[in-house]
Parts: sequence; structure tokens; C-alpha cells
Amino acid sequence: MKEKIILIGGGGHCHSCIDVIEQEGKFKILGVVDLLEKINQFVLDYTIIGSEIDLPQLVKSYHNVLITIGQIKTVKRRIELFNYLKSINAIFPIIKSPMSYVSPHASIEEGTIVMHQAIVNAGAHIGKNCIINTKALVEHDAVIEDHCHISTGTIINGGVQVGRETFIGSGSVTKEYITITSKSFIPANSLIGKNQ
Repeated sequence: MKEKIILIGGGGHCHSCIDVIEQEGKFKILGVVDLLEKINQFVLDYTIIGSEIDLPQLVKSYHNVLITIGQIKTVKRRIELFNYLKSINAIFPIIKSPMSYVSPHASIEEGTIVMHQAIVNAGAHIGKNCIINTKALVEHDAVIEDHCHISTGTIINGGVQVGRETFIGSGSVTKEYITITSKSFIPANSLIGKNQ
């Protein structure tokens, strides 16, 4: 029998996460937690079952959670939720699309989702609560620290160090073995040729 999982945040990113979870087939989505006024509305086929005030009881009963709020302008809300959920003993599975490739020689930490057609190659390390979005490439020996969003179609070349809480926009490409400092915001379609 599949373990149940609760999704936190019911916007557009949640739609994509639902599809990955359904395709992976390891978890049954119990429902979505969103704003109080949205309770009993639907996100795709799943009911909004509560708001943040319901999280302690939901986590006590079902344990597994995934933060499905997106990250573009700021990661602050994702970090606040991650820290709060950790404090009430939530479990953060690693979610990997069956249409992605994660090397057995790579490592991924809790609460991270690897989406359709993303590639994480040998020696790469992905931190906690990250989004490795559709068709992103994280090459060999790259390090993505906690709470980062590597957007759709982005190429992180070999040996790159991406500091925590960084957003790298869709279609961006990095030179190999550079360092991107924590809390960076890299716009879409950027060519990142030197340390940032």
C-alpha cells in the first residue's frame, strides 16, 4: 500500500508536482494545504483539505509532506514552511520523476523534487528543499545547496557551486567550475561565464 503525502501550496507549481508524484507512483496524494478560504476547492483532482493551522494534526497523522509552492521572486516562504514542518516532525521524501535521470553516484537531500526529463549526473549533490525543474541538467560534480530552484531547461555545468537560496531562471547556462553565491537571482536565458 502506498504511503500518503500532503502537498503544501496549491498554485501552478503544485500542478507540475502532482504530475511527477502520480507518475512516480510511490505516494498517494491525500490532499493539498492552502489558504483557509480555499478549503474544499480542488487542485486538479485533489481537495484542499486544510490550511496552515491544520498542519500539526495532519503531520501527526500522515507524516509525509512536499512543499509545492514555487520559487521565483523569493524563497522566503518555502524556507519558513520547511523549518516549521521540520519542527513538527514532518518527513520530506525525495521525489524523482521516472522520466528523469539521477545517477546512482549523485546525492539528493530531503524535500527536493526532480521533475520530468531533468538529469542529475555522477558526483552531483543537491541539497534540501530544492526544485530541479523540467529538463534541467545538473552536470557531474556540481553542488546545488539548500532551497534552490534550478528552472526549466537550465544547464548547470560540471563542478559548478550554487549557493543556497539561489534562483536560476529558465534556459540559463553556466560555465564549468564557477561559483554562484548564495541568494543569487539569475534571470532567464542568462549565460553565466564567471563567478557571481
